[in-house]
Amino acid sequence: MTQTKPWRASVLTLFPEMFPGPLGHSLAGRALAAGRWSLDAVNIRDFAADRHRSVDDTPFGGGAGMVLRPDVLDAAIDAVADDRPLLCLSPRGRPLVQDEVRVLADGPGAVLLAGRYEGIDERVIEARGLREVSIGDYVLSGGELAAMVLLDAVVRLLSGVMGAADSAAEESFTRNLLEYPHYTRPADWQGRAVPPVLLSGHHAAVAAWRQEQAERLTRTRRPDLWAARTAARLGADHAAAPVATDRPRP
Repeated sequence: MTQTKPWRASVLTLFPEMFPGPLGHSLAGRALAAGRWSLDAVNIRDFAADRHRSVDDTPFGGGAGMVLRPDVLDAAIDAVADDRPLLCLSPRGRPLVQDEVRVLADGPGAVLLAGRYEGIDERVIEARGLREVSIGDYVLSGGELAAMVLLDAVVRLLSGVMGAADSAAEESFTRNLLEYPHYTRPADWQGRAVPPVLLSGHHAAVAAWRQEQAERLTRTRRPDLWAARTAARLGADHAAAPVATDRPRP
C-alpha cells in the first residue's frame, strides 16, 4: 500500500484532552509528527444546543445511567463526516480483528465515536450507519481507550511507519496463526538455553521451527483461530482440486 495523503482520524469524544495520549509516543507518535497520519479530537459537547451544553438524558423506559442524545451526536458527526467509515466503539460491537485493521489502514482514515455513560441513542446508530466495534468482551468507562487501541493497530500498518517491512507479515494473526517465540542474548539465561536450531545458521530449519511453534501455540491457545485456518486451507484445497468432466466416448 502506498499512502498518497495522510491517514486521517477524527475522534468524537467528551474528553478531547485525552488525545493523543499514548498515540503521541513511539511508532504512532513519530508517524504523527512526520505527517503520515493526522488526529482530530472533536468535543461532542461543542454541539449541544442549550446553555448548559447538555449531551445526555435519562433513558426512555427507565433504568440506570444516562444516554447520549441523538441530535447532539448527529450534529457532531456532521461536522467531520466525509468518505471515511463511521465507527462507534462499543462492547456490543463486532470484535476488532487484524483483517479489519488492514482494511482500515488501506483506506483514507476513520471517524470514531467514543461513547460514554450508559450508551448512545440507537436511532443515531441506525440513521448514520455507524459500525459498532469492540476491542474485547469487557466494559470500559468510555470509548476513548478503545479508540486509541484501534488507532494504534491501524497506524503501525501505514506505509513507512514500521522500520522492518517483514514485521507485519510474521506477527500474530497473520494467516490465522499466533506468532512464534522470540529469543535474544544471552544464549543461556538462568539455566534456560535458546533452542539450538536458532543458533544453527540453517535458515530453512529455523523457518520450519518457527512455523511449527506458531502452529503449536495457535492450536493450544486459540483453537478458534486454528479452526479458521484449517477451514481456509480446506477451502483452498477444494478450490484448487481438478473438476471432473464427462468426456465423449470415441
